[in-house]
Amino acid sequence: MPPDSPAAGLPLDPPTPALPGRFTLFVAFAKMSLAGFGGVLVFARRAIVDKHRWMTADEFNETFALCHFLPGPNIVNLSVVFGARIRGLTGSIAAFVGLLAPPFVIVTTLALLYAHYGDVPALRRVLNGVSCAAVGLLLAVTWRMMLPLLKRRDPVALVMLVAVFVAVGILRWPLPQVLLVTIPLSIAATWLARRRSAA
Repeated sequence: MPPDSPAAGLPLDPPTPALPGRFTLFVAFAKMSLAGFGGVLVFARRAIVDKHRWMTADEFNETFALCHFLPGPNIVNLSVVFGARIRGLTGSIAAFVGLLAPPFVIVTTLALLYAHYGDVPALRRVLNGVSCAAVGLLLAVTWRMMLPLLKRRDPVALVMLVAVFVAVGILRWPLPQVLLVTIPLSIAATWLARRRSAA
């Protein structure tokens, strides 16, 4: 009996998904952008983590946290960072163009139509309904991104999560200043906790 067979009592690791090529990156991010009415983040996480398994949930959270800290739209930063991580500079360009090209064409067309028909009451009601759906999608993906932190029960991460939420969401402090304080604190606290556990 082969030693790595299931009958031998050794579990087999699930196959690692193949890394996408440049065209696959372009198509994947184009689909995300076309599906992402109200925000692409929900569909980006679903495609990258759940569907294709190109990243784990923790890796996605860490990458998105980096993109959130960088200047510019978060999801655009994510496409550039993810593409570069998978296929280098050309992968970064493929993901970036795939993310932005379809919405650019659609939004330009819709802007021309809205300039002529924007005052129609039925259209305003449709846009109000779409905005409510977008809020629901954002809350859903936020909860799914929080689950790895909650499952790990890392006190440093949970304290920083609550602190940033209170500072930005409730007290309305500017995000850059909050990050300038909380990022060094979280790095120092994590380093001390790991050093203490290793001792």
